[in-house]
Parts: sequence; structure tokens; C-alpha cells
Amino acid sequence: MTIQDKLQKRIKRSKRSVFLRSDFADIADYDQVGRGLRNLVREGLLMKIGYGLYVRARVNRITGKLMPDNPAGADGVLIEAMDRLGVEYQFDELSRMSLSGESTQIPANIKITPKSSRFTRKISVGKQCVNTVR
Repeated sequence: MTIQDKLQKRIKRSKRSVFLRSDFADIADYDQVGRGLRNLVREGLLMKIGYGLYVRARVNRITGKLMPDNPAGADGVLIEAMDRLGVEYQFDELSRMSLSGESTQIPANIKITPKSSRFTRKISVGKQCVNTVR
């Protein structure tokens, strides 16, 4: 069984949708894992959303394009990525009010900002992003 097969098997069996490169450190060396993940991105099993961050992908039935395989969509992927990295974050005012039940209006996109100004990593899923200027 090749390294790429082991990576693919672990990704398909996992309940989470966001993966760090360090999740696969027990399979192979750092460079070998990187090459395997890059090949899986080319095949369409994964999408790269940031430095060392990957999300399981699937093909959208309507558009035929790759999209994150997460029931909560891009918002859920960003939240899971921030949780996996151990970064404290906050929502914008409208998103916070909607999630807490104070408002019945649902924002089109949830805006997530890290609480620490030292977190500068760029994470983006489609048009949803953290720490990028658009």
C-alpha cells in the first residue's frame, strides 16, 4: 500500500472535514506527506484552504466544480479550521446576533475575525476568507 493510498484511506474514513499536514505525520516523512497531499489535491479529493490546511472535497452536482464536503458549507469549514488551529475567534455583529437568536435576519456570509492580531495565516474557502482583504 503506497503512502498516497494510506492518506486517501484516512481522509475518506475520517469524520472531520478539515485536515492539517501534521495529522499524517505517522504515515510518512514531512516531504512525502506533502507530495501525497498535493497529488490528492490534483485528483480532486482535497482542496487546499491555507498553509498546511486541507479540506475534503466533492464535486457539486449542479455546477460540476469542487466544493468542501462539509454539511455547514464554507462557514463550517472556516470555523472547524480555526478550532483545529486552536485560534480564538469572534463573529461580526450581525452573525453573532443571528447565531444567538437575537435577530431573525440571516447573513449571507459569516465574517470570522481572530481575536489575536498575531494570527496572520490566510485561510480561504471560495469567497469566504479569514485575514485576507477582498
